[in-house]
Amino acid sequence: MKTGTFVIGAALLAVAGCTVPATAPQGGSNRVGNLPESVVSLAAPNQDLSTARLLPEDGCYWYQHSGPVETTMVPLRAVGGNPICTKRQA
Repeated sequence: MKTGTFVIGAALLAVAGCTVPATAPQGGSNRVGNLPESVVSLAAPNQDLSTARLLPEDGCYWYQHSGPVETTMVPLRAVGGNPICTKRQA
Protein backbone atom coordinates (compact mmCIF):
# COMPACT_ATOMS: atom_id res chain seq x y z
CA MET A 1 0.00 0.00 0.00
CA LYS A 2 2.82 2.43 0.83
CA THR A 3 4.55 1.66 -2.47
CA GLY A 4 1.41 2.59 -4.42
CA THR A 5 1.08 5.88 -2.54
CA PHE A 6 4.74 6.65 -3.18
CA VAL A 7 4.41 5.95 -6.91
CA ILE A 8 1.32 8.17 -7.19
CA GLY A 9 3.07 10.97 -5.28
CA ALA A 10 6.18 10.71 -7.47
CA ALA A 11 4.03 10.73 -10.62
CA LEU A 12 2.18 13.87 -9.46
CA LEU A 13 5.46 15.67 -8.78
CA ALA A 14 6.80 14.69 -12.20
CA VAL A 15 3.66 15.90 -13.98
CA ALA A 16 3.65 19.18 -12.02
CA GLY A 17 6.97 20.09 -13.62
CA CYS A 18 5.43 19.82 -17.10
CA THR A 19 3.16 22.85 -16.89
CA VAL A 20 3.44 25.63 -19.44
CA PRO A 21 4.70 28.91 -17.90
CA ALA A 22 2.43 31.91 -18.22
CA THR A 23 3.62 34.59 -20.61
CA ALA A 24 2.84 38.26 -20.88
CA PRO A 25 0.24 39.25 -23.46
CA GLN A 26 1.70 40.18 -26.83
CA GLY A 27 0.61 43.78 -27.25
CA GLY A 28 1.85 46.32 -29.76
CA SER A 29 2.37 49.04 -27.16
CA ASN A 30 5.39 49.58 -24.90
CA ARG A 31 3.15 51.15 -22.25
CA VAL A 32 3.04 49.03 -19.09
CA GLY A 33 0.25 49.59 -16.58
CA ASN A 34 0.12 53.25 -15.59
CA LEU A 35 3.72 54.02 -16.51
CA PRO A 36 4.50 56.68 -19.10
CA GLU A 37 6.44 55.43 -22.13
CA SER A 38 9.39 57.62 -21.12
CA VAL A 39 9.71 55.72 -17.81
CA VAL A 40 9.38 52.34 -19.57
CA SER A 41 12.19 53.29 -21.96
CA LEU A 42 14.46 54.37 -19.07
CA ALA A 43 13.89 51.26 -16.90
CA ALA A 44 16.62 48.65 -16.71
CA PRO A 45 15.73 45.07 -17.68
CA ASN A 46 14.65 42.37 -15.19
CA GLN A 47 12.26 44.62 -13.26
CA ASP A 48 8.53 43.91 -12.97
CA LEU A 49 7.07 46.98 -14.67
CA SER A 50 3.53 45.62 -14.35
CA THR A 51 3.65 46.33 -10.59
CA ALA A 52 5.51 49.67 -10.84
CA ARG A 53 3.88 52.82 -9.51
CA LEU A 54 4.78 56.36 -8.53
CA LEU A 55 4.83 56.91 -4.77
CA PRO A 56 3.85 60.47 -3.79
CA GLU A 57 5.96 60.33 -0.59
CA ASP A 58 9.25 60.58 -2.46
CA GLY A 59 8.23 61.18 -6.11
CA CYS A 60 10.01 58.01 -7.29
CA TYR A 61 8.79 54.93 -9.10
CA TRP A 62 8.83 51.65 -7.16
CA TYR A 63 8.00 48.09 -8.19
CA GLN A 64 7.13 44.91 -6.33
CA HIS A 65 10.03 42.43 -6.23
CA SER A 66 9.11 38.83 -5.40
CA GLY A 67 12.14 37.16 -3.86
CA PRO A 68 12.55 33.61 -2.58
CA VAL A 69 11.57 34.61 0.96
CA GLU A 70 9.46 37.76 0.75
CA THR A 71 7.87 40.27 -1.57
CA THR A 72 8.94 43.88 -1.08
CA MET A 73 8.84 47.25 -2.83
CA VAL A 74 12.10 48.19 -4.57
CA PRO A 75 13.00 51.44 -6.38
CA LEU A 76 12.65 51.25 -10.16
CA ARG A 77 16.12 51.79 -11.58
CA ALA A 78 17.42 53.08 -14.88
CA VAL A 79 20.06 51.23 -16.90
CA GLY A 80 22.81 53.18 -15.11
CA GLY A 81 21.51 52.14 -11.68
CA ASN A 82 19.95 55.45 -10.67
CA PRO A 83 16.39 55.46 -9.31
CA ILE A 84 13.74 56.86 -11.65
CA CYS A 85 12.07 59.87 -9.99
CA THR A 86 10.02 62.88 -11.02
CA LYS A 87 11.08 66.48 -10.58
CA ARG A 88 10.13 68.03 -7.27
CA GLN A 89 8.18 71.26 -7.27
CA ALA A 90 10.20 74.23 -5.99
